[in-house]
Amino acid sequence: MSKRYLMIWFPYLVTDQMAIRQEELKGQAYALITQERNKQMIVNISYEAQHQGLRPNIPLADARIILPSLQTFKFHAQKEQKLLKAMAEWFIRYTPHVALNSPDGLFLDITGCTVWKSEEQHVKEITEHFANKYHIKIGIADTLGAAWAIAHYTKGQIAKPDEQLSHLLNLPPKALRLEEATLQRLAKLGFHSIDSFIHIAPSTLRRRFGDEINVRIGQALGHKPEAFEPITEPSPYQERLHCLEPIQTAKGIEIAIENLLENLCARLQKEDVGIRSATLSTFRLDGKLQQISIGTNQPSIHIKHLFKLFELKIKQIEPDLGIELFIMEITKVEALAKQQEALWQAQAQTDLGEIAELLDRISIKAGKNAIRRYLPQEHHWPENSIKAVTDLKEQPETEWPMHKPRPTVLLNQPEPIQVSVPIPDYPPMTFTYKGEIHRIAKADGPERIEQEWWLSEGKHRDYYQVEDEKGQRYWLFRSGHYDSKITAQWFIHGFFA
Repeated sequence: MSKRYLMIWFPYLVTDQMAIRQEELKGQAYALITQERNKQMIVNISYEAQHQGLRPNIPLADARIILPSLQTFKFHAQKEQKLLKAMAEWFIRYTPHVALNSPDGLFLDITGCTVWKSEEQHVKEITEHFANKYHIKIGIADTLGAAWAIAHYTKGQIAKPDEQLSHLLNLPPKALRLEEATLQRLAKLGFHSIDSFIHIAPSTLRRRFGDEINVRIGQALGHKPEAFEPITEPSPYQERLHCLEPIQTAKGIEIAIENLLENLCARLQKEDVGIRSATLSTFRLDGKLQQISIGTNQPSIHIKHLFKLFELKIKQIEPDLGIELFIMEITKVEALAKQQEALWQAQAQTDLGEIAELLDRISIKAGKNAIRRYLPQEHHWPENSIKAVTDLKEQPETEWPMHKPRPTVLLNQPEPIQVSVPIPDYPPMTFTYKGEIHRIAKADGPERIEQEWWLSEGKHRDYYQVEDEKGQRYWLFRSGHYDSKITAQWFIHGFFA
């Protein structure tokens, strides 16, 4: 199957958007300007300004002579690029392969995307969507170069497979995206159309005009490759579901999710991998993109379980006028476990799977980080003595130290506090944390914890378990020995239940 590319050119991209956002600009002549050395230059112009004789890349002073009433606004290159990127993301509904052609165009690789709609239907639908909003021109061909030429220098055509040459012959040399110096040499020699030089021997063209002209001709005709860099590399585990009629009901969304999961899980099962995280994208008729995501505690291809996770978030999707496209993308996969189970282990394995699915459902409701699992590590410093894990099957490499109680909540890093201490080695009578004063009613300690000598030579810590008058319990420590010449540093490190 030959490649097929669709080029969309927005000749007034930024100025059209300004007219959409500021209705008073509709039908007006205005331009975007920038400062270049000692003069102001016009970068972009509106449709009306173009038809009143203005052109981009001319000094503002010259433009004022042609059109004294011209309105001007400051040009922002970053805003232009951001708008083009947003346009590219919108067009993902037609194909996962969308590339930028800065500053005002997009390339769509539509190879194989005409199962549901023909190329003519694609053009009609895109044109109708942007009518009265953006001025656009569209070209379709086997190559990026030919599609670009058709979009920029015709009224918009579709070159049938292997017929791009006939569409290029009557176009000007500019349609090949040649450099200005090459275009000037061609004009001096009387080559005013591609037909006048395209059949000349490549060696002759190279001697006269350099290598560029042969490269551009080869790219337009498909004889030479041209890079196509999509804005996002599609996931290998992605399914798209086009809707013949827009979906507006929760039941319709559920059916779409089930179909996508069935197709994806069938593929994943063949490759012995399971889903750890997935995202569902819905594209509405009004152009709005909505997304919901799920995650699992262990790799899964259990369709009913995965569907339940999505089902808990369906209320977040608002169909409005209807959803025309669903895309499900598996953003993370892991190998499915293949451990041989003994008869006495079968029940335990089943229970573990049920626990994992229960945790998945709780996480969807309570939040991704609501449930956490930790395992011990062989370090003295409390903040380094645990590690977070995501796999329920992972086993600890060492046992939990049970000789001293530890707080239920441990801060990632100790936070400084102000204390009042009666005697240097006694626990505090009061401490101030985040502006609140706590009066100590009970205390236990100290428990001295040293840093590993092979890691660093930091000061030791003397930890105290304290309880304030409200019954709240905290884990505090003093850093290093008491020194009458230096104010001791105290920290809070955790909270007991």
